[in-house]
Amino acid sequence: MTREARLMSGIILIAVPTIQYGGYFLLTSLMNRSSGYMENPLRQNFSRAGHAHAGVIVILSLVCQILGDAAVLPAPMLWFIRIGVPVSAILISAGFFFSVLPRDATRASGAVSLIYTGAPSLQSELSRSESAC
Repeated sequence: MTREARLMSGIILIAVPTIQYGGYFLLTSLMNRSSGYMENPLRQNFSRAGHAHAGVIVILSLVCQILGDAAVLPAPMLWFIRIGVPVSAILISAGFFFSVLPRDATRASGAVSLIYTGAPSLQSELSRSESAC
């Protein structure tokens, strides 16, 4: 594993406790009837989706660090992948969480556009790495 992959993996691993805390928050929201979490299905679904996407894409970004070392890629493209995949995890999850911040939200707010920003970013990262291999 290169020095760059170790550095990025270390930075990415710092995000793991925040994702774990998000799981704890969801669990306490489920157990606490006064939180209002169970009364809002949109908020439930978006919170669950944001948490799941964060966990899965962060694991994917760790795998991309290792696979990036194995791929023969130009340095700028490699850094674009090293940074782009974790950034897409942040953007997609933030889109889910921030679009239903009000407890009584019945529709997603404009923050949902972060999802549409992060998803193509992730897709372009993965397709670039595939075509280079």
